[in-house]
Amino acid sequence: MTADTRTNNLIINADLVTAILTRFIRTEIRRAGFERAVMGLSGGIDSSVVTFLAAQALGPENVLAVTIPYKTSSDATTRDAQAVVDQLGVRTIEVPITGQIDAYFAQFPDASRMRLANKCARERMTVLYDQSAAFNALVLGTSNKSELLLGYGTQFGDMASAINPIGDLYKTQLYPLAAHLGVPGDILAKTPTGDLWVGQTDEGELGFTYAEVDRLMVLMVDRRWRRAELIQAGFAAEFVDRVAMLIRRNHYKRRMPVIAKLSPRTMDRDFRYARDWGT
Repeated sequence: MTADTRTNNLIINADLVTAILTRFIRTEIRRAGFERAVMGLSGGIDSSVVTFLAAQALGPENVLAVTIPYKTSSDATTRDAQAVVDQLGVRTIEVPITGQIDAYFAQFPDASRMRLANKCARERMTVLYDQSAAFNALVLGTSNKSELLLGYGTQFGDMASAINPIGDLYKTQLYPLAAHLGVPGDILAKTPTGDLWVGQTDEGELGFTYAEVDRLMVLMVDRRWRRAELIQAGFAAEFVDRVAMLIRRNHYKRRMPVIAKLSPRTMDRDFRYARDWGT
């Protein structure tokens, strides 16, 4: 299989995907008895796409985009998030978290920057859920399929949400969708980063590009190709093994907590009604 053929597995019909995801947002929010949505807006492509989809699905007046900066957040984060708000006309509020984060880590001055990043992610999610109560809304997730599979996110932090419209789209699939939706060009052009610390980039931390890993995972996960088939297709054995390990190791982040089984009907294995059960 050629590289071009592997890339073709990631091609999407942006118009159809938009229709499906806007309907998904409307249906799932209204099924739960709400009309509004809240999301954290970082100015990155993931949160920008979700904000555009929500504004189209619900109307901008029913969308609250929350910016939640820490003192190391970049100027580009603020600028690009504001560009999305200005273009869409959604509601917005800024809730800085520097005070509470620094107060906590004053007790742990030797904490690693990863602990700081995870604490910021979880603090941001507590802000979003509080704002969802104030706005009478549901929190929309902004984690894409690449991040979810690789575990590249914080459990109960940025990976938490009430519903997630982009969780079945690989990172590279978000770019044509974003362009279709009209996401500002500066957001499309910038290097993916969680803005976790100065100079941090997603691909620098992961050790490979989204383009590389998405071509692999669409065959490994969606097409269920075996290891030998992936290697025969041109992927390095070490790369295949590392990605497979990351997907397996981080599966706990994609599931609710495991419950010890004592009764005939345990929540996570026997009592498993669909999410829309009873509606």
